[in-house]
Amino acid sequence: MNIFLYAIIFICGTMFGSFYTLAVYRIPKNIDIVKKHSYCPNCSHKLGVFDLIPILSYIFLGGKCRYCKQKIRPRYLILEILSGCVFVLFAYALKINAYTVTFKDTIPLIFMVLYFTVIVLIAAIDKEYRSINKKVLAYGICISLLYMIYLYVIKTNSMYRYAIYLAVYIILLSISTFILRRFAKDDYYIDLLLYFMIMLMFMDGVISVYTILLFIVEILLHIIIRKVTSKKNGNIPIKIEEIPLGFYLGASNIITIFMVCLVNIIQ
Repeated sequence: MNIFLYAIIFICGTMFGSFYTLAVYRIPKNIDIVKKHSYCPNCSHKLGVFDLIPILSYIFLGGKCRYCKQKIRPRYLILEILSGCVFVLFAYALKINAYTVTFKDTIPLIFMVLYFTVIVLIAAIDKEYRSINKKVLAYGICISLLYMIYLYVIKTNSMYRYAIYLAVYIILLSISTFILRRFAKDDYYIDLLLYFMIMLMFMDGVISVYTILLFIVEILLHIIIRKVTSKKNGNIPIKIEEIPLGFYLGASNIITIFMVCLVNIIQ
């Protein structure tokens, strides 16, 4: 019975992964992600049901559009598989059991799914456009505040830590809204801090520390690789403004959570 439950959770995860790829393409372009039907971004042909089955459609179509034969990026398949695996890990780490599960038991899983959605969308959009999408960021802040209320009301956790987070949220949002925008300054780094605050709201101290350490390692690797490749292309200077910090921060957090869940399962 548990295997059947986790199979369903994996399938749901792949469906979310498919949605992520759609959202990453549409949100920055202000295209509706709910009402507008799925279509090929190359030929704009409306996709049928059999074109939208996570993982299987990619495999059976040979990684190409059925209509224009344009190659589909492998990241679509990778994100679907990754999302399915992460959802299963979340459920297992939270000890979701088919025989004893109640709605109350699923609430933490629902919050983790919503959290994962925010992290993936912001990271993926930043990778493409080097921009922290404000719509997704606002959604993430709302989810984190709801999670804070859940911890206080249901789990009866202390509010001191979350009161500090709330104060920092207000300060950062005020700086972004009333100061930087007024003087037409780039608020990318403020948005990055808000993105990290969302992580802190959901993660404990150990995961947060590992996320930061891995983030630093990823940035250093990025700089080293860019320096090596730039020498071959005429020593093109490396600009911090060109590094998708949000992508690396999100990737670090996902990898850390993935590894922590695996360790907990093994133990």
